Amino acid sequence: MTSPTVQRSPFGRTRRGEPVERWELRLPSGASAAVLTRGATLQQVRVPDAAGEIGDVVVALPDVAAYEAADGYPGASVGRVANRLAGGRFTLDGTRYDVPTNDGPNALHGGVEGFDQRVWTAEETEVDGVPAVRFSLTSPDGDMGFPGTLEVSCTYSLRQDGDAVTLRLDHHATTDAPTPVNLTNHAYFALDGAGSVEDHVAQVAATRYLPVDANLIPTGELAPTAGTPFDFSSPTRIGEHLRDADEQLLRAGGYDHCLVLDEPGSFREVASVRGPRSGRTVRVRTDLPGLQFYSGNFLTGAWRTLEGRPVRQGDALCLETQLLPDAVNQPALAELGDPVLRPGAEFATTTEYVFSA
Repeated sequence: MTSPTVQRSPFGRTRRGEPVERWELRLPSGASAAVLTRGATLQQVRVPDAAGEIGDVVVALPDVAAYEAADGYPGASVGRVANRLAGGRFTLDGTRYDVPTNDGPNALHGGVEGFDQRVWTAEETEVDGVPAVRFSLTSPDGDMGFPGTLEVSCTYSLRQDGDAVTLRLDHHATTDAPTPVNLTNHAYFALDGAGSVEDHVAQVAATRYLPVDANLIPTGELAPTAGTPFDFSSPTRIGEHLRDADEQLLRAGGYDHCLVLDEPGSFREVASVRGPRSGRTVRVRTDLPGLQFYSGNFLTGAWRTLEGRPVRQGDALCLETQLLPDAVNQPALAELGDPVLRPGAEFATTTEYVFSA
């Protein structure tokens, strides 16, 4: 196992004048991962393809202004509650709370100003003896309507394991009052570097998924994936069923659904995606019960990559490990992972993205 070096550099300022830093973890092989303090955003991951050529595998935008202008949370750490919160409200211990809506009638990824728009503090640390960078944020009581002061961190580490490069994310949070918490990273993967991901081949250990209503809120049903376009139990082209006349795909304009992962509660490999042109594969390991599988349906071409290339519909996909969406409003979904964090307890999860070619 080879350890990375850590490099810190300025990355500009937000429209409010806040300085933003870029922290890069770089391996001797040349593989690297870069994270911005704005949004604890995974800005860039560079790993080799089958020919040994190193290139980007996540959508990387060039500057702070591009991230501020971008809808869709590219690379961001989102919260306090990832995914959609039905009606922008929830009731906890008999008290109703309202979160500003930003996705039709819903609050998406924490509301109008979620963690993706905050400037986090960063410091060098270690994870299992490997150099890492910890990004930290304090979300005060009442922030976006949520109760309790939340202390949250996301720690990124990068290591070489033989021919594979492993990017590890450790999310952690504590609170001084009961509050819902669901943290994830919103990176957009494009393993071939450019072009549609419809030919990417995915496999996911999920025998159930969450159907959604017209507002993309889970209906509460844990439906079997077998016999549906959501069955990725064997390697399947993402585009294989993308245009099927399936009510769920039509509602979301493609895949934007939570796959309920098998073997909940254990840290295990849950998914893999392979880019056919580059030969790159990413394998996903997590201890979380859900994987929001999103096929980039709402990408419009407004984003421009570091090379100036527009990112259009279907040019990237998200593999967001998380607690099940809207679980604070749906007790049956909360049974697979409690979304309410209470004083004295810790929210602590680990997800790894393992790249190979």
